[in-house]
Amino acid sequence: MMTEQESQLWWQRADLSYHGEALFFAGHSVEALAKRFGSPSFVYSFARVRDNLERVDAALRAAQLPAGYTLLYAMKANRFAPLLTSLQHTGLCGIDACSPREVEHAVSCGFRPDQISFTAGSLSRRDVELLACYDGLFVDCDSLHAINAWGQCRPGSEIGIRVNPAMGVSRADNDKLQYAGTAATKFGIYEEQLDEALALARSHGLKITKIHFHTGCGYLTPELSQWDAVIGSCLEKFVARCPDVTTVNVGGGLGVPHVASDGTLDLQAWSAVLHKHFGNRNLRVEIEPGEYIVKDSGLLLLGKTFEETKQTTRFVGVDAGFNIAPEPAYYNLPFQPLAPRRSGPLKQVTVVGNINEALDVWYRDAWLPELEGQESLVLINAGAYSASMASNHCMRGEMREFLIADPRTSSAADTPQ
Repeated sequence: MMTEQESQLWWQRADLSYHGEALFFAGHSVEALAKRFGSPSFVYSFARVRDNLERVDAALRAAQLPAGYTLLYAMKANRFAPLLTSLQHTGLCGIDACSPREVEHAVSCGFRPDQISFTAGSLSRRDVELLACYDGLFVDCDSLHAINAWGQCRPGSEIGIRVNPAMGVSRADNDKLQYAGTAATKFGIYEEQLDEALALARSHGLKITKIHFHTGCGYLTPELSQWDAVIGSCLEKFVARCPDVTTVNVGGGLGVPHVASDGTLDLQAWSAVLHKHFGNRNLRVEIEPGEYIVKDSGLLLLGKTFEETKQTTRFVGVDAGFNIAPEPAYYNLPFQPLAPRRSGPLKQVTVVGNINEALDVWYRDAWLPELEGQESLVLINAGAYSASMASNHCMRGEMREFLIADPRTSSAADTPQ
């Protein structure tokens, strides 16, 4: 059972913790980072990114998959070029892309087309023509339309198909994070469409060698039983009916804790699910995590603008709003706020941004120390689906990004790129 003090510090780890009164991240004082980089600024630790990547890679090795595995980073989570280039240098992963511009950007950061797997829906003719320019790029067709469009452009090639098992999985059953479920979604080919998909592929001489499914995001240990059921359903309903399949892409969706009660994902149990389904099958496994790799590697540095009580609520204002990091507003995924310095008793405050919208609330009823004299706040878990989803709403989209290099692989202490 967590003590009250422990529950307030659930997020602490070796590279993110208070040393005395000062908050440190990746070996740097957060207060110093805020003064150096200004606000609003996203700061990413590549040491944490690499640790996360290596942790997933180790879990995949532990699954003892006879046909091997491929780890693909879902770059829609964070496409910051210095981060992508650093990922390419590790040699541990390829790229999961979902638009032609993402493919182009990944190639510009050093990834070869044959290291990129592309999956996306509603493809235009222009999309297909652009994708066809990359020899070695593997395309997963998300619909009957996509099979037909790709077949017309690249007849006789190998493809994957994205399928929809009508089952979803997500953190705390959050339906805003699910790509499949009881309600029809735009994602993938349903079981009742499979015969038509196979016939359409044959008509273009396409060979279906991969089955892909991604049914939800942010799942943690309590949701592993549902993820287990999703894999079993896809193997039974789709893979078994596609005789040329050599690879199964089980999607991404691995989550990180957002509140004290979440707990971390048990990668040993996750690995056991993979071994259960693929340990005796000659099928290569692809996995495409984005959130797990980069989310907890990033902080959002914000400048404090005001603090005052309205009715019974103590508000703390900051100099950026939900438009530069939409997850809390769009998906109800809270970003825990922290103070660069902790002093005095904790008090309950609601942190709000500078956008003229009612949903511009970063965190309700956060427990923070005395903020008088402190010029900034920081939000954790801002490394994924934040800057990559930002907009210029209210013309307040200005922000900056910085990468702190991994000191184990760089002589520089940090790289403000």
